[in-house]
Amino acid sequence: MVKEFRDFLMRGNVVDLAVAVVIGVAFGAVVTALVDGIITPLVGIFGVTAMNEWSIQVGPATLQYGLFLSALLNFVIVAAVIFFLVVKPMNAAMKRLKKDEPAAPAGPTEIELLTQIRDELAKRA
Repeated sequence: MVKEFRDFLMRGNVVDLAVAVVIGVAFGAVVTALVDGIITPLVGIFGVTAMNEWSIQVGPATLQYGLFLSALLNFVIVAAVIFFLVVKPMNAAMKRLKKDEPAAPAGPTEIELLTQIRDELAKRA
């Protein structure tokens, strides 16, 4: 049982996933620092207080919608960075690879196939 567990952990996919999670957490911390340290103060230049502090008092509850907006901004930044720095270059590389591959030879057209069938039937008759 221990050997099976060790084999499971040593599979390439599990290790790759673990590395991706660690890098993702670190990247999330960088984006959070960017939003909290640079973008939010820039919003403050326009006379708006820090987004994290935006809230509405509803009875005894305080709705802190600024925290939600900050998290949403973090998500949009992460998605944009992943799209422009990972997805777009990967798609461009895949297009180049496909362009380098020789095209599959075109098969006979429908008319050519029907002509061949007609000729074969004529030979048998």
